[in-house]
Amino acid sequence: MADTFQLDIVTPDGLVFSEPIEHLRAPGVEGSFGVLVGHTPFMTPLDVGEVDVTQSGKVRILATSGGFVEVNPDRTVILVQTAEFAEDIDIERAEEARKRAAERVQSKQPDTDLDRAEGALMRSINRIRVAKRI
Repeated sequence: MADTFQLDIVTPDGLVFSEPIEHLRAPGVEGSFGVLVGHTPFMTPLDVGEVDVTQSGKVRILATSGGFVEVNPDRTVILVQTAEFAEDIDIERAEEARKRAAERVQSKQPDTDLDRAEGALMRSINRIRVAKRI
């Protein structure tokens, strides 16, 4: 049996990643989980968080928004709204987005969609945290 399995990460904009990997760690809504080759099949929703991909012994980190993952013994597919590798994140832009989202959350304006503003705040904080890990 090979020591790797295929990982595909897909967003509405297209395929972000499609390569063999050794290990995956992802943020499930009920807690973080890991996947190795030969894993029992399952499907679960994902939370906003970081996905760690181990490939050729090196770990790469992605900031992801919520979505779903389908795990099979030889292939895993992650479907998310957004996925960015840590090295591709513009920290200044993420910090500006965090400030805007925090202002919207704190504004208490009647026309503010609080759920949407809180989601934007969570995503921007996640992007900053992931970018600082490299």
